[in-house]
Amino acid sequence: MSNFSLSSNLIEKYLSKDCSLFTSNDLIKYITDNEIEMVNFRYVAQDGRLKTLSFYIHSKEYLETILTYGERVDGSSLFSFIEAGSSDLYVIPRYKTAFVNPFSEIPAIDILCSFYTSEGKPLNSSPEFILQKAHQYFKEKTGATFKALGELEYYIIAPLDENYLPTNQKGYHESEPFIKYNGFRNHAMQLISQCGGKIKYGHSEVGAFQDDEYLYEQHEIEFLPTLAEDAADQILIAKWILRNLSYLYGVTISFAPKITVGKAGSGMHIHMLAEKEGKNLMLENGKLSNFARKMIAGILSNADAITAFGNTTPLSYMRLVPHQEAPTNICWGDRNRSVLIRVPLGWTTENSMIDHANPNIQNKPYQIPEKQTIELRSPDGTADVYHLLAAVILSAAKGFEMPNALELAEQLYVNVNIHKEDCRDKAKHLGHLPTSCFESAICLESKKQMFIDSGVFPEGTINSVIQNLKSFEDKNLREELSKNPEQLLKLVKQFLNYK
Repeated sequence: MSNFSLSSNLIEKYLSKDCSLFTSNDLIKYITDNEIEMVNFRYVAQDGRLKTLSFYIHSKEYLETILTYGERVDGSSLFSFIEAGSSDLYVIPRYKTAFVNPFSEIPAIDILCSFYTSEGKPLNSSPEFILQKAHQYFKEKTGATFKALGELEYYIIAPLDENYLPTNQKGYHESEPFIKYNGFRNHAMQLISQCGGKIKYGHSEVGAFQDDEYLYEQHEIEFLPTLAEDAADQILIAKWILRNLSYLYGVTISFAPKITVGKAGSGMHIHMLAEKEGKNLMLENGKLSNFARKMIAGILSNADAITAFGNTTPLSYMRLVPHQEAPTNICWGDRNRSVLIRVPLGWTTENSMIDHANPNIQNKPYQIPEKQTIELRSPDGTADVYHLLAAVILSAAKGFEMPNALELAEQLYVNVNIHKEDCRDKAKHLGHLPTSCFESAICLESKKQMFIDSGVFPEGTINSVIQNLKSFEDKNLREELSKNPEQLLKLVKQFLNYK
């Protein structure tokens, strides 16, 4: 059996080759053998959305040219800081990201691209290059590689079905017939996998309800840990696939952090780990390592500023409210869903559960797997995932420059549900996440020098993020909306499909 016989990535499977090793000749072979007629260049600009430049293939020479030299685009239409007088940028394909477009009527291959300047250098403010620089910074500071995965939560909004009545806020891991759109999610998972996404699992989530017109059903797709750059790419492609598939099904997909008051919001939790020479550094002797604790301390020290990248609309702060499952206090804990950074179960037990579940079966000798991660629970689907991961990675690296990192981690550790009334005293001593875009902007402004001095974020990028957040003028909006549900509904409609 080929090592790639079980690969769901269509190009990997055909070439029997890992995508990280794809060459232009590999793509030409696939395109020729499979009668592909079109190549689409894809890239993310300032607004965090996926752009498209399409090429119809008319000769092998033309195909070789675009795969080798890329193409020119108008940078001034993609980035606000680029002047029209010198606006040309190159977009150059990254071969490992190539995938078969599952929606194109004309057989097509899509490839994610990087931006380059007229001098042939990476565009310093390109989102994917900012993330690349952040990862390099982390490697230099720690000697380790940063891996990440996203939990992509979303709502399916569909016309009411008289034959189906959801159990209000009881949708977690439901099966048909008590949930309706598992089939849609499974179809999306299939297409995401065929396009190169490394999926861990999918399931229905808590949010399930209806109003007078629509059914609302919440689902989640979680990925496997991979290099931070690849993690961002696959979240981007997954959102694109879910939206395109929703058109075919006649439903609406929304990654909005809040749909309505009193119902589960949607987050985009980020799990992360550090790895050196193939070894997970998050555990030491079966317990959370000092390496992991320093990462946690660094992230918590910048947690308020990170919301500027991970929670980018006024609606985001309708989710980050006290006494719900979304975090508001700056703290961490084990298996604790009321904290900002959670340390989930990591298979650290020495008991062989598989032998107990399957008695009288000769199983392989049990080994403790290195699967431990830490989970940041504040971000949501409005994030520019490249900027978000870059900010998280830089902050994690900061933990190794802080002389008091381990002490800070100890101080901010919480092992109780801080939302409960009898635990409020613990919460009094903890910092709080911002309550609005405006407040997030102020937090980023106060700490922006760290992001700039690292050489990762250009000052213009940070200033642009701050300016955009302040433009919402939402300083007191959360309080106002609590008294005006109709205004909240207008806000939901405004940001239902923001990113």
